[in-house]
Amino acid sequence: MIAAVREWLTSVVAVTLLLTVAQTLIPEGNIRKIAAFTGGLALLAALLQPVLRTDLSRLELDLDAYGQAVEERRMELEAAREEELALVIASQTEAYILDKAAWLGLSLSVQVETETGAEGVPLPWAAEIKGAWSEELAAYMERELGIPRERQVWHETES
Repeated sequence: MIAAVREWLTSVVAVTLLLTVAQTLIPEGNIRKIAAFTGGLALLAALLQPVLRTDLSRLELDLDAYGQAVEERRMELEAAREEELALVIASQTEAYILDKAAWLGLSLSVQVETETGAEGVPLPWAAEIKGAWSEELAAYMERELGIPRERQVWHETES
C-alpha cells in the first residue's frame, strides 16, 4: 500500500518537474499554450492514475449475503417484537382479571399465557388462577377475554 502511494507521488512529481522544464524552454505563443494544455492533461492523468488502474472486475459486492443478513436481523426483531407484545397482552389480561376479581371481592393470583392468532397478533390463550373458584369470573374470562373454561386452570385455595 505504501509502495503504491510512493510510486503515485513519484509519478506526479516527475510529471510536474517535466512540465515546469518544458514551460521554461518553450517560447511565448500558441505553441506554449498548446504545450500547457497538453501538460495539464498529462498531470491530470498522473493524478488519476490510481483510479484509472483500479480493476473493478475484482470488486465483489456480496449483495446476497448482505440481503440474507438483513432478513435474518428483520426476523430476529420481529420475533422480539412479538415476544414483547405477548408479554404486554398477558400482563394487561392479568390486570383485567385481577380488577374483575377485586370487584367481585375475590383475592387471587393469575398467570395468563398467550398464543399467536390468525392475524399474527398474540391473544390470551390460557389462564392459571390461584384462589377460590368463581363461576362469575370464569364466565367473564370466557365471554370477555376469549379464554374458554377448558383452558382455565383453577388452583383453589382458601381465601
